Amino acid sequence: MKTLWIVLAVLATALTQPAEAGVKNIVIVHGAFADGSGWRPIATILEHDGYTVYVVQEPLTSWDADLAATRNVLDRAGPCVLVAHSWGGMIITEVGDRPSVRSLVYVAAFEPDVGETAGALQAKTPPAGGQSVVPSGGGFVYVNPAAFAKDFAAGVPKATAHFMEISQVPIAADSFGAKVTVAAWSKKPSFAVIPSKDRQINPDLERFMASRAKSGTLELPGSHIIFLLHPKEIAAFIEKAAQTAN
Repeated sequence: MKTLWIVLAVLATALTQPAEAGVKNIVIVHGAFADGSGWRPIATILEHDGYTVYVVQEPLTSWDADLAATRNVLDRAGPCVLVAHSWGGMIITEVGDRPSVRSLVYVAAFEPDVGETAGALQAKTPPAGGQSVVPSGGGFVYVNPAAFAKDFAAGVPKATAHFMEISQVPIAADSFGAKVTVAAWSKKPSFAVIPSKDRQINPDLERFMASRAKSGTLELPGSHIIFLLHPKEIAAFIEKAAQTAN
């Protein structure tokens, strides 16, 4: 009888305590001209703080291929915060309506509405370094190596910028004409990190998109690869999104 009362007391305590808020899974989608390895500093912080991190390595070979790669990871991640850099913002806006996605974080990223394309958004508010994106052959584009350090990777050590330049991943040019059919931010809480010196996506465009989506914003000094310049601040921002997710 004593054992029964102990069990009942434990159950009663568990039922009266509020459920733990938030989610513990983070899915990261990298942008064009890079891959997911640059997110290692932030992933390390998140894992140290008890989160499970998934980094999507989308191929950048086509819009459909990038969507498929992201959906494959979402299928095994469970309830999560979906994070994107740059081009990745187009992807998470399209696939982020899945029930497992509880909130979205845009880091120096496109935050499009239904029917918009990355190319049209860039043309509407051109970035300072927009002319540095040039053909790389075979229907792909990349950042002109001579302009990479200034227009893409400003602020990191010279050796880091150089390696990012020689290892950059070209993206299929026609991806920039793909139209978004879903605006996940209209259905889910969203957050946006805006680098004040971004030369790949105009900061004014980022501010406009974040305001339109009613995204919680964090503006930081730095270039397009802001995630390498302020990993602690951005990791904390992602954790905030996770902790407030339903």
